[in-house]
Amino acid sequence: VQLQASGGGLVQAGGSLRLSCAASGRTSSSIAMGWYRQGPGRDREFVAAIDWSGKSPYYADSVKGRFTISRDNAKNTVYLQMNSLKPEDTNVYYCAADPDTPMEWYLTPIDYWGQGTLVTVSS
Repeated sequence: VQLQASGGGLVQAGGSLRLSCAASGRTSSSIAMGWYRQGPGRDREFVAAIDWSGKSPYYADSVKGRFTISRDNAKNTVYLQMNSLKPEDTNVYYCAADPDTPMEWYLTPIDYWGQGTLVTVSS
């Protein structure tokens, strides 16, 4: 599975951005997809993920109520709508895909990664 992320940029605190990640490959339509983020000198952290059906989203506590993950299987694309952005949301965001359900992503390494897209939130 190949992943192509887009949509990062510069936004003021309180603003919104939408990230997109297009998947290609044989299993892209039956695989869970999601997002991680990583700041300078920090470990990569889970943000959100969604199962292949699109019915079961899963979020990190830090983004619940502000971020919404969704997917369009016809386009093999997952989206991350980010609202009420805070300066601490400034990170490189990475698209991820894995056959495991999102709630099990912490158990084993993620199988597929896309390139990062930078989100910068100014105060």
